Amino acid sequence: MELDTGATAWMLMSASLVLLMTPGLALFYGGMVRGKSVLNMMMMSFGALAVTAVVYVLWGWSMSYGADVGGILGNPFDQFALSGAIYDGAGEFLVDDYGVPAIVGIGFQATFAIITVALISGAIADRVKFGTWMVFAAVWVTLAYFPMAHMVWGGGLLSGDGPFASIAAPIDFAGGTVVHINAGAAALVLALVVGKRKGFGTEPMRPHNLPLVMLGAALLWFGWFGFNGGSAFTADGFAGLAWVNTTVATAAAVLGWLLVEKLRDGSATSLGAASGVVAGLVAITPAAGSVSPFGSIFLGAIAGVLCAFAVGLKYRLGFDDSLDVVGVHLVAGLWGTVAIGFFATETGLFYGGGVSQLAVQAIIAAVAVAFSAVVTYVIAVALKATMGWRVSEETEVAGIDLAVHSETAYETIQQGSVAKEIRA
Repeated sequence: MELDTGATAWMLMSASLVLLMTPGLALFYGGMVRGKSVLNMMMMSFGALAVTAVVYVLWGWSMSYGADVGGILGNPFDQFALSGAIYDGAGEFLVDDYGVPAIVGIGFQATFAIITVALISGAIADRVKFGTWMVFAAVWVTLAYFPMAHMVWGGGLLSGDGPFASIAAPIDFAGGTVVHINAGAAALVLALVVGKRKGFGTEPMRPHNLPLVMLGAALLWFGWFGFNGGSAFTADGFAGLAWVNTTVATAAAVLGWLLVEKLRDGSATSLGAASGVVAGLVAITPAAGSVSPFGSIFLGAIAGVLCAFAVGLKYRLGFDDSLDVVGVHLVAGLWGTVAIGFFATETGLFYGGGVSQLAVQAIIAAVAVAFSAVVTYVIAVALKATMGWRVSEETEVAGIDLAVHSETAYETIQQGSVAKEIRA
């Protein structure tokens, strides 16, 4: 295959856009926490980026796309440290079927792994050890993300080559199962294992900087065009379709979320708008290449409504998902994955395709939840028994930023801490 410079440029840009999503997520999450732990929250995203990028090059690519081992994962030693994945026997760059060098595709896929790990951190804000989180990031991406990527995109059990394809070919265009269901299920398990923040349910824990939240949401929306548009793997009509679907589904989700807030609470909020953005982006991710723009409007609007109600479940059920990773990413990821069975223009129920696509989408969603939950539980419990998850109660109350990172985001917080020490 000859090099296609246009397709290569598109994929390089898409990879860069997806990488931008993790700093965008840091801003989104950072604005949602209290001012005393904003730096720690942002550091969890940047830490996930640092750890995952290194691990991906060493064994992540090979575990995701290397020689199949039982349909669950790729052989980590098959292309360890990208051996044999960059050059051919003549020393020339390997080029894929779209005319894009393989190394560009590796970079693109690495950014997906990075953002998936970072997403989980929002469920355990304000209360965990930074060192334990860094170890968790390395272990979880190895045991949960890479196998899931292989199962869905690398020819494994949940792909078109797997056993469920006899019902209908599973569809996950850009990561409904691999990214959002995976991260959402992990977030739920981790929140349960780590436990609630001190004062959860009795003290106000409002976002300290809503403009920061909205800026983060804007960067996530911008980066998502690389996430979904880049998953076409070349600059073609599917990339354009994914771009338009991503735009209208997200816009519709914002409207759906704000409508729920207005009818239920009397006010449409900026936090609701920002959260609606993410809900719509998550929901359209698996479906971006298989539904129409018209169908995307309904898919996104329903996602906004569902997630607006789902974020309140943590108070009813008693688990502390600090920044609503479960209510947004798990719920919207499940809806977007299953909704393909209704809205896919070629195989969906609403387009005369019968129930086969719907059935297989429900199956792969359920398998993804179960796999991620079990793996995460084992990792979380092992780390709890060895390193421990929680910072001290004193550190949690005073703020992790100053105690763990020896700095604060705002001078007034540092002055307040010093004043307390003087009074003591």
